[in-house]
Amino acid sequence: MTAKEWISFVRLYGPIPTKDNLYDENLRRHARRRGIKQVLFTHPYEKIVLPCFDLSAAPPASVILTGTAGDGKTFLCGRVWEMLGGDPDTWAGQKTHFQLELTAPAVAAQDTPRKVTLHIVRDLSAWVPIQGADWPAEKRELLLRFSRSIFQPNPSELFLIAANDGQLVETFKRLLPDENVQRAKDTIEDLLVSDQSERPRIGLKLFNLSRGSSSELLELALGAFLGHEGWSTCYKEASASDQLFGQECPVRRNYELLKQEIVQSRLRDLLDLCDQNGLHVPVRQILILLSNSVLGHPHVKDHLMSASDVPDVVAHSRSQASLYNNVFGGNLPESRRANSLIFDYLERFQIGRETSNRFNNLLIFGESHEHLQEQFHTFIGSDHFYGADSAFLAAKQDYIEGSDESPEAARRFLELLTSQRRALFFKIPNEQTDDLNFWELTVFKYGGEYLEHVLSALRSGRAIRRNLLGRLVRGLNRIFTGMLINSEHELFVASSASLSQVRVCRFLAERISVVPRLGEFIAVNLSLKKRPSLDVILNNELRCSFELTLTRYEYLSRVAEGAMPNSFSKECFEDVMAFKSRVMRDLGKRSGPPSESGEIVFRVLDLDNAGSAREERIGVLV
Repeated sequence: MTAKEWISFVRLYGPIPTKDNLYDENLRRHARRRGIKQVLFTHPYEKIVLPCFDLSAAPPASVILTGTAGDGKTFLCGRVWEMLGGDPDTWAGQKTHFQLELTAPAVAAQDTPRKVTLHIVRDLSAWVPIQGADWPAEKRELLLRFSRSIFQPNPSELFLIAANDGQLVETFKRLLPDENVQRAKDTIEDLLVSDQSERPRIGLKLFNLSRGSSSELLELALGAFLGHEGWSTCYKEASASDQLFGQECPVRRNYELLKQEIVQSRLRDLLDLCDQNGLHVPVRQILILLSNSVLGHPHVKDHLMSASDVPDVVAHSRSQASLYNNVFGGNLPESRRANSLIFDYLERFQIGRETSNRFNNLLIFGESHEHLQEQFHTFIGSDHFYGADSAFLAAKQDYIEGSDESPEAARRFLELLTSQRRALFFKIPNEQTDDLNFWELTVFKYGGEYLEHVLSALRSGRAIRRNLLGRLVRGLNRIFTGMLINSEHELFVASSASLSQVRVCRFLAERISVVPRLGEFIAVNLSLKKRPSLDVILNNELRCSFELTLTRYEYLSRVAEGAMPNSFSKECFEDVMAFKSRVMRDLGKRSGPPSESGEIVFRVLDLDNAGSAREERIGVLV
């Protein structure tokens, strides 16, 4: 392996049109043909899946691997095949169904060891006949045997099947009618819907790889990618003649930036927040991100640098190879970026497109401003690769002086500003966030707070800070009532007097204490899905939970600080109103039977000038 061959191999992991990285078997073939080791790491689910086929354990079980495309289902199947003694050359072929004979150890000395056949279907969608076609007898029979085996105490056959959710359920529907198939289908649907992995007395375990941590996968992928021996080869062969991996090479600079802890920690934070918003990032997409980060450039073939591109890039357009821009797919055309899951997810943070006066002043006037010069030099001026180069300084000067007012000049300067803001997101250390809060460069101004004071606190078993809980309650109060209530100690649940979709609700149903009182309280806890949940506890039996995704946390925080509830996010508004309906339903369960006194009491909510809630009771005889 030479440095040029390694760089060429790394390109295969990037967002290339040939899509050779879509399938693990393709990358295996490329690696074997070129004599280069793949970028490999132990998948987090490997230590969970492999013991399922340990015949010395009680009892072994068949396994279904599901999840989104690129989650590593086929790769895990291959690992199980090889670790149980399967031939790697056989796996590298075109087949999708493989068989392996396993031997169960004898219980007693006189017993004959029991033989068990392991069937591996590494891609169910490629193995089953297309929709509308007849089932080949052998394939139908194999799935019928699977359906029987998972309900047998000591089956002679075990199965490992990789499938996407929709294909999985649809396959078993097509096999009906059959009693065992129906039971198997019901079990699979039950596990998928309940997000569970197994049921008692059923020899099947279903693992949804999309439930894994994206940030954990990134950590593992970073170790494998950055630690690959190919980079050592690049350092050994670095020379000034072709400039590949020399001191001025952007590939080397990007590789070394990616090794920095601050860059890695920001990437981990972004993927952790993706998970909290329900956006899982598969392994394949993480490898696309890493390859593009190091090799990305907007003006080379496939927008990924090869060894032959480096001399010209160094001479004319080195600043456009910036890792800080490549992380967000800035080197790619918009259509390609939108079709890559990872860049679509990261684009939702709007990093670099959001800003504040502080950051704009730093970038535009910081070079000459006496109070900003030091920060400008630290974060921008001293970066001779991707900082204030001649192109940026010239465009900035034209902008300040207004010497070029053409739309093209304005567009170019805005692109340069966006790139520099993205760089600041990765450069500003945590200890300087009080002065320069880099989360203001994203659409989630409270993202850092959510990570540090909510997620981190809950994961370590601590309660979130009282003022944060108070702010969330204030945001809920303003949405529940449609009034600018400032109360943080009680949750006011109110309704309107009409059936119209009015925003202001003055008829109070209940005031729920935040601190424990008569069995009721409000708290933020980790849910079973390991996500923050705002829980309204009415008594020992009645609990209403509202999952606090990053977006919902941002929404409630902004409303609490003065944003209009229905202007920030219509979807979030509807989610909160649905939560309010559940709280009111449970309040109805708690209140007991209606009074027989002949009087109806209306509790009317009003505010004083300070935003404090006042309650007036009006009785009506009936």
